[in-house]
Amino acid sequence: MALTRRGVLVGALAGGGLVLGFALRPRSYPAPLAPREGEYAFDAWLRIGTDGVVTVAVPQVEMGQGVTTLIPQVVAHELGADWRQVAVEPAPPSARYANLALAAKWAPLWMPLAPSLADEADDLLTRRWAEHGRFNVTADGTSLDAYEAPARAAAACARAMLAQAAAARWGAAWEACDAQGGFILHEGRRLAFGQLAQEASRFSPPATPPLRPNPVAERPGEFPPGAPLRHPRLDLPSKVDGSWTFAGDVRLPGMVYAAIRHAPIGLSASVAGMEEDAAKGTRGFLRTVTGDDWVAAVALDSWSAEQALARIAPRFMVAAGVGSDAIDAAMDEGLRTLDAHRLRQEGDSAIVTGGMPIQLRYEVAPAVHATIETASAVARLRDGRLELWVGTQAPEATREAAARALGIGVRDVVLYPMAIGGSFDRRLEFGQAVEAAVIAKAVGRPVQLTWARREELRAGLPRAPVVAVMGARLDTEGGIAGWRARIAVPATAREFGRRLFDHDLPQEAISAVAGKADAMALEGAAPPYAIPHLAIDHVPVRIDLPTARMRGNAHGWTAFFNESFVDELAHRSGREPLSYRMAMLGKDPRLAECLQRVAALSQWGGGADASGQGIACHVVGEGRIAVVASARRDAEGVRVDRLSAVADIGRIVNLDIARQQVEGGLVFGLGLALGCAVRYEDGRPDSEGIGGMGLPTLADCPEIEVEFIESKADPADPGELGVAAVAPAVANALFSATGLRLRRLPFFGEDL
Repeated sequence: MALTRRGVLVGALAGGGLVLGFALRPRSYPAPLAPREGEYAFDAWLRIGTDGVVTVAVPQVEMGQGVTTLIPQVVAHELGADWRQVAVEPAPPSARYANLALAAKWAPLWMPLAPSLADEADDLLTRRWAEHGRFNVTADGTSLDAYEAPARAAAACARAMLAQAAAARWGAAWEACDAQGGFILHEGRRLAFGQLAQEASRFSPPATPPLRPNPVAERPGEFPPGAPLRHPRLDLPSKVDGSWTFAGDVRLPGMVYAAIRHAPIGLSASVAGMEEDAAKGTRGFLRTVTGDDWVAAVALDSWSAEQALARIAPRFMVAAGVGSDAIDAAMDEGLRTLDAHRLRQEGDSAIVTGGMPIQLRYEVAPAVHATIETASAVARLRDGRLELWVGTQAPEATREAAARALGIGVRDVVLYPMAIGGSFDRRLEFGQAVEAAVIAKAVGRPVQLTWARREELRAGLPRAPVVAVMGARLDTEGGIAGWRARIAVPATAREFGRRLFDHDLPQEAISAVAGKADAMALEGAAPPYAIPHLAIDHVPVRIDLPTARMRGNAHGWTAFFNESFVDELAHRSGREPLSYRMAMLGKDPRLAECLQRVAALSQWGGGADASGQGIACHVVGEGRIAVVASARRDAEGVRVDRLSAVADIGRIVNLDIARQQVEGGLVFGLGLALGCAVRYEDGRPDSEGIGGMGLPTLADCPEIEVEFIESKADPADPGELGVAAVAPAVANALFSATGLRLRRLPFFGEDL
């Protein structure tokens, strides 16, 4: 049996005592980025050149969230650098960049038998596991949480070393020197960083980083719309002029191109046949390459590869193709008959047991990511060494998967991290990199593989289907005395963890987690309100459709269930929806302030009938948001005219990026509310293009206004907040506008 990192840890737990040995074994790791000529390295995080340019290493993939600006901004502030002389470089997988925050959050996935041993970022076991596996995955908005502190510490030490070099020249105390705008300053004298870099690199960094009193922060009132930015995005100019390089832009000498067809999703998929001779007349066609459940055509250009593949017309055999009718039946049956795992219990269980006076059903259909950039990878294998150019959120797992596919060691796989044009967690899966590696080995030449749009939809794994029955018991004044959520959803997070950490095939992962509780699949299910008696139950339904993570993840459905249900309870009680919520938020003044502020921002009218306004709020981690939607129904269907949002994300590092993330999340969530759903028949989705999926176009996008609450709390990620809160706000607005309650996502599946 193949040994996995998780297997080592689990075996250690079973045997007793070995975990400690694994965790405490001394480790040293090489510097991941060597300085170029004229540059000097200061820790793994930054290099300073004799020209004064400060290059910051970023170990998270840039996929529109602005991380290639946020981490350099942290460094620039702490170092005292001139923002105009700050550059960025993507960092390779390395133990020096272990994402401890995410490793702790995902402890139930990589250490399911005893996650409490590693559920804190400062746990020794968490650190050792993450470092050993070079775990620098980009997900769950953990970039600042994981990397602000080490990047800031490295910059503070570099500032001290520069000050020591300057002080040695001046005969002064280095502690009396300051750093501003790329210069070390002391009593009217100054020296540029570039002049000091070589000398500074010879000094030893202080044992304790001399951090500035205050970390980087931007106040909401400092940057009204249209105001000049203090830290404009570093990636923006190259994206505008087209020089930013994605995997699809890579060109290598002698490179060929591949197009691919995948088998339907189902059990025991295999290649049944093809008409390979039909492609021989295609100009530039070289050959076909066959995998277990895919066929690729290789040619001298991408167009010829696609044309050849169309003529080959691969056929596949699937023992049992996935079908939506069977999925729906399994979800219904599971919700009604399967035993539930109680994940949370508060108060008296008797009050939330059995039939509840109010019980309402909500549904969420499978949804696809609908990324603009389809999967792409470039692979070159020579002398037993594989090079990969690929945009991935999980670089080390990608290296490992490619190495296993080729039968080589992970050390023989070099991964060049590329940016992604939007991912929404789609690139936590990395099949395209493995396929490119297999094709490159077969043809003996560098190859670029790019999935067509239909393949992105055929082979991409969707967000899980979910069905919930929300139950409540009201007190004599209409307040919520008891609350129960019975939520049927596959153990989708654990299924993903099996694929990522145990290398399971999709159907193997489904079997491995069948019937098991999955708390991560119900994140956000406990509402933020003060409810005396509460129960959250998970019904882990098994379906044959593999499911994956998506932006917002469980919050995308739990917020919809909670905020739609609480709105219905308010109306049943004859209470105004805003005041109904406020009465239950005595223990969360930050969320209450978001609600009050958004009511003023949107000119909330009380959600009266025919007003077309709906309100919702939600908590994701330490971030909070309240949204008011203004919606209506017209001859063309549902139209959302305005979205107003107020968020509390703690200390804000870059206000412009935070606003972009909330705005983008609102639009993404709106797409999930109005479209993105697919149905499957014999393992194929009913849509193979994004044009007919109900996605909002630019003309459909509502007026969006976003405000932030000034806070000194630790930074929280803004990228998931809007995704979660927008669907219930729109649903509640449509009830106000039409009198119809929409309890299924996407809304177009219901009769409007």
